[in-house]
Amino acid sequence: MLKKLVLVAVLFTSIVACNSNKKAAFNYSEEITKKDASLEPIVSATEDRVGRYLNAGQFDSVAVAGEEMEKIVQTKIDEINAMKVPGAKGAEEFKAATIRYFKFIKSLYTGYKRLGLAKDQEEREAVVADLQKLVGEKTTVLSEMQAEQRKFASDNGFKIK
Repeated sequence: MLKKLVLVAVLFTSIVACNSNKKAAFNYSEEITKKDASLEPIVSATEDRVGRYLNAGQFDSVAVAGEEMEKIVQTKIDEINAMKVPGAKGAEEFKAATIRYFKFIKSLYTGYKRLGLAKDQEEREAVVADLQKLVGEKTTVLSEMQAEQRKFASDNGFKIK
């Protein structure tokens, strides 16, 4: 009888622990998604402003906008780094892919800052070329992060909304 009771207790503990890890993994994924989504309106507004500044030749304002966005994205990176990583399968890999993605976004705004601070048209053209190359990499970086998130979700038994 005692063996059956111990077996039931172990089975129950395993089920509870599994569900707890699943929930922690899901919550972690959702928090990352919220951090990314919180940037969308800020990015959109900044892109609009930068477009107007470029059209008006206000390069100093482009630099300021780029620097502001660098700080905002760095804050998100710091928040992600401060988050407790769940003991779920693939959590560290998902976190690493997420950090790479956010650092990529930050690098775009570093480019904006460099563009605004460029001393002359020749330097601006070089920065624009660098930015175009970065923009071309965006799909790859985003796809890698999303693939890692899908794998994380699959490995931990939940679906991404």
